Amino acid sequence: MRAMILAAGRGERMRPLTDHRPKPLLEVGGHALIEYHLHALAQAGVRELVINVAWLGGQIRAALGAGGRFGVVIRYSDEGATALGTGGGLFRALPLLGSEPFLLVNGDIWTDLRLAPLRAPAGSLAHLVLADNPEHHPQGDYGQGAEGRLRHEPPRCTYTGVAILDPALFAGCEPGDFPLRPLLDRALAAGRLTGEHHAGAWIDVGTPQRLAELDAGLRAGRWRHPALAAAPG
Repeated sequence: MRAMILAAGRGERMRPLTDHRPKPLLEVGGHALIEYHLHALAQAGVRELVINVAWLGGQIRAALGAGGRFGVVIRYSDEGATALGTGGGLFRALPLLGSEPFLLVNGDIWTDLRLAPLRAPAGSLAHLVLADNPEHHPQGDYGQGAEGRLRHEPPRCTYTGVAILDPALFAGCEPGDFPLRPLLDRALAAGRLTGEHHAGAWIDVGTPQRLAELDAGLRAGRWRHPALAAAPG
């Protein structure tokens, strides 16, 4: 299975930290945020992945290169000066991802989730990993129904930014800037949006305060990443 890491956003809520450095390269616990994902994907057996870039994307290319030191092969989907939104960025990268379902990871989260066990049920267009609602998103995104199918009705959990997506999810889309959420809701209406709950650590690193709290927690040993002990190099 191939994978994609979303890394093209401007990181407005993280300013001024992101004025001169892209958010995925901000460090917590001695590692850049995106490095945790690279190690996790390699541990899960992923060998080919795509990273989309826009704002300060050259820094990401320079830091990660072709991926050899992480045990993966990285290809880049360059969106130019302005990011295309989650949906538009994924759609642009589809030729690099192939025709089979792929793993998706948002570059601005941190989680101890093990990626290898993730499996999408037959017929699913999108299989989302959900977590308990954080304080900054108490309403959640989707509820869980029978056989893993998701629904709008409460109680709802929060989408973590980790998913398995089928390229067929993007049927009928046109190039440009657009969000992913309407496509997920379309899949839900068709009964083809599924999910599972992660009870471990998950942090949406969206503000300088949450970045600092995560860094302190990692350095204090409150959270540990399962892939780092086995990481190459």
